[in-house]
Amino acid sequence: MSRDLQSESALKAWGFLIILALIWGSSFILIKRGLVVFSPGEVGAFRIVAAGMFLLPLSLPRLKNLNRRQVKNLIIVGLVGSFIPAFLFAKAQTQLSSALTGVFNAMTPLFVVIIGALFFNSRITKRNGWGLFIAFIGVVILLSVKEGVGFGSLTDINAYAFYVLLACACYGLNLNIIKFRFVELKPVAITAISLTMVLPMALIYLFAFTQFSFKITHVEGAALAAGYIALLGVVGTALALILFNVMVKVATPVFASSVTYLIPIVAIMWGLLDGEQLLAGHYLGIAAVIFGVWVGNRR
Repeated sequence: MSRDLQSESALKAWGFLIILALIWGSSFILIKRGLVVFSPGEVGAFRIVAAGMFLLPLSLPRLKNLNRRQVKNLIIVGLVGSFIPAFLFAKAQTQLSSALTGVFNAMTPLFVVIIGALFFNSRITKRNGWGLFIAFIGVVILLSVKEGVGFGSLTDINAYAFYVLLACACYGLNLNIIKFRFVELKPVAITAISLTMVLPMALIYLFAFTQFSFKITHVEGAALAAGYIALLGVVGTALALILFNVMVKVATPVFASSVTYLIPIVAIMWGLLDGEQLLAGHYLGIAAVIFGVWVGNRR
């Protein structure tokens, strides 16, 4: 490969990395905007509907080629990789700032390691163990920081952070299923088809069990809030996953995974611009989480 082609590939890789960090790092402020009008359940369901409908043209032609085992696994991927986390993140942000939610989300790579070791016979290396330990200390710090009193006791923690950690565990399970159960399907196809599998559930819940239809026509600001959620679903879920898979092809997986460290920075910037307050203890916890994730995943 010529030097010009190498530099062009590197430029493309960095471009994709920055775009993805901006998209995924902005997801948490979009959830916050959606929650101004809609309930967590409405935000989660409409996010899945927007992403699933957008990817429907990609998934429908591929459905007829699936066997029963693939269908079962794709339903599981749709649930743990998209459906359940969408609701968990929305629920968490009713009591958690968008900035801190973005930081907790950085724990996903470490949950990939934990879930892999527990259920898929993967090995936790010494490096992984140190990374987990450092990141865990960071999470404890973030959970115990209290405004006006510095560090509170662990009995005063914000339990809503556990919704985010549960979502990260779902992502960890999802990525291990994709790695070990799907050798024959491409990542874009897995994303599109798995979202199609859970789309009917999201549609039924949204229009039969929530007030989404009433709010969208009667509540002031509902159309704008729905627009933020639709943007989150289409760009933050569907297009971003396609971009990520393209980036993996023009760069190394290790380089692609570095987006994990940029997402919290973007989320924090949006939070501060939106008037959210971070205390000194928060920055200490944030640094520990990001450093722990880096230690646990570096080559």
